[in-house]
Amino acid sequence: MSDSDFDIIVVGSGCAGAVAAYVAASAGKSVLVVERGVYAGAKNMTGGRIYSHSLKEVFPDFEQEAPLERKITHERIAMTDPESAMTIDFTSPELAREGQDSYSVLRGPFDQWLAAKAEEAGAEYICGIAVEELMRDETSKVVGVRAGGDEITAEVVIVAEGVNSLLCERSLGNPRPKPSQMAVGIKEVFELPAQVIEDRFLLPEGEGAAMLFVGDATHGKVGGGFLYTNKDSISLGLVATISTAGDGDNPTPVYQMLADFKEHPAVAPIIKGAKLVEHSGHMVPEGGYVMIPQYVFDGALVAGEAAGLCMNMGYQVRGMDFAVASGRMAAEAACEAIDAGDVSAAGLAGYKQRMEDSFVIKDLATFQKWPHVMEEWDAMFNDYPVMVREIFNAMFCVDGQPQQPLRRRIMPIVKKRGLIKTAREVRKAVSAL
Repeated sequence: MSDSDFDIIVVGSGCAGAVAAYVAASAGKSVLVVERGVYAGAKNMTGGRIYSHSLKEVFPDFEQEAPLERKITHERIAMTDPESAMTIDFTSPELAREGQDSYSVLRGPFDQWLAAKAEEAGAEYICGIAVEELMRDETSKVVGVRAGGDEITAEVVIVAEGVNSLLCERSLGNPRPKPSQMAVGIKEVFELPAQVIEDRFLLPEGEGAAMLFVGDATHGKVGGGFLYTNKDSISLGLVATISTAGDGDNPTPVYQMLADFKEHPAVAPIIKGAKLVEHSGHMVPEGGYVMIPQYVFDGALVAGEAAGLCMNMGYQVRGMDFAVASGRMAAEAACEAIDAGDVSAAGLAGYKQRMEDSFVIKDLATFQKWPHVMEEWDAMFNDYPVMVREIFNAMFCVDGQPQQPLRRRIMPIVKKRGLIKTAREVRKAVSAL
């Protein structure tokens, strides 16, 4: 029998940490969760979207009990310049089909629900205390944590403390991500009556919409805007790379980008008359596959955003489903290793095997070129939105003068950017997607 205080210690109670705690406790392991926030979800930005498939693996009936906001049945993508917007609005029954559906959530109540499930399964919680470092034995195996002046031991430690993982850097030796691989997200939540939200988005009662913006949202810099409808509020914000936010030559700081974004003609009518109830910020991993650090160690595993598990495709943003899946797989591998009496990196290798066989690593690997393509594609964020405005003005404006064929109106607009150059850029992007 082990002399450790717990079988498993989980650091952090976001999606990855709480799910890991639930799965391990459900398997009969003694589990301690150390959460630096005063409660689970206190440190997470309110508002986001979760694809249900990974959550259903852990909680088959989550729809009946989880604090979900709206099922997303409408997808919108907008390309904006300072004065215009070209928006695609798509809806389909397939978006609501079980197993491929998604929901808007508010992370405060959602994370508290996950934590409650973990506690119901038997996990113990300590909140309001940060883990200062991971403890090691004479062989350098992780054997526990130091937190709040206490030393607490465990057979396995699962690090799921989020994107800014100081433990991974200080205690496990993982490198700090490059500024171009990280982004700063800034978000505000606006209260609106449910019917007003449904009217403004042409939604059936209870259904929701997700909207992504590219172009003027970040003043032509790499990044974009986002919007999610909740039951009686809207989560609105933008994401810009850390390199952009920290660039002294950038004339527009991120907070001003958000202020201008809210005044854009495509955004202002949506939040007209709404009450601002929350403002928050958060770092986001944007590097994709190439920024995934080592995540299996002697006595320790890394899950969720601490492992860089996030993917921004421009038309789709994913992170919570990766976190839930990685938390589940980390707990399963840890339980197996403890039962086998081998919690070395070799004994915990089942986690890496599970991850590599799953959609998590496979999806990140498939689209690994996209972050670099997006980083170098300046025209997508500044010139393309202007080109789109010019093309659609040429299509729709009628002034009483004889019109040329549509091809003759559009081709000069594209040619002045360089027809071959534009085609190459688009082809490169499509190949990365």
